[in-house]
Amino acid sequence: MIFQDMFFQYFTLWSGIESGLYYAIIGFYVLIFFYFLLMRYRTSKKIYWLFFSLLFLFLAVGRVFFIIYYFYAPELVIVMSDAEVVGLLMIYYRFATFFTWIGIACLMVILGILIFPPLADNIESKSGTTVKDKLKFFLRRKYVRLTLKLALFIIPIFIGVAALILPDSLFMDPDFVDRYPSVVNSSSLDLTFFGYPAGRAVLNFILLPIFVAIIPFLYLSLAKRTFGVLRRSYALNAVGFLIYFLGRALQGILSSLGWPHVSATLSPLLILLSLLFIVIANNYEQLK
Repeated sequence: MIFQDMFFQYFTLWSGIESGLYYAIIGFYVLIFFYFLLMRYRTSKKIYWLFFSLLFLFLAVGRVFFIIYYFYAPELVIVMSDAEVVGLLMIYYRFATFFTWIGIACLMVILGILIFPPLADNIESKSGTTVKDKLKFFLRRKYVRLTLKLALFIIPIFIGVAALILPDSLFMDPDFVDRYPSVVNSSSLDLTFFGYPAGRAVLNFILLPIFVAIIPFLYLSLAKRTFGVLRRSYALNAVGFLIYFLGRALQGILSSLGWPHVSATLSPLLILLSLLFIVIANNYEQLK
């Protein structure tokens, strides 16, 4: 490849295309952050828009660390030992994962606001005889709603902190066995399905879907129960977040299937498309 013939060992032409697309994504993240912070939160003072803006800020920071981890840090093997490069790579991966889960924590605050909106003080709720009525009565208690909101917010932060402190063998890329054989061997990695280390598999295939898959379906449910501008906004948000999570999921799946070139273009393009839907969905003046 052209880049390999010049200076780099791992950075190929497709790496340049993929990293360029992710640079564009980071730029959109930052623009969306400032838009929701200055144009929505500043004028409405609603906590919903504050955390909606912080979501994209933390996603941008996490993506910066991922770009360094995937595209640039491996090239330092020219001037650093294998052990130093592996240690540096794991630091970047841990910080990328941490900030991504902080962004998910912000998303969980949004989820909590949508599921548990403020209750009117003058509305009384009585406990019925059926299980459904009792559950509704239980969920209308302020301390219960507050506890559930805090749990939604705290659990992703706990997961992000765990990614910072758990052993490297749980998160290390299996490709490190071939790249840095003097430091990493197959027996030192905790591998599971699809050749992923146990930690990565749990984060990407179990915890991440559990926390974020409900978001598009929640917006769809809200769209069915509302009308007019709100319905269009909720529906477009559902489509946007669904495309976003599809793009994130395809990145790992396509790479595992041996289609890195498709993953290098399709995944970031889907993410860019999802951001367009999300911006359009929340660009109605009536929602201030």
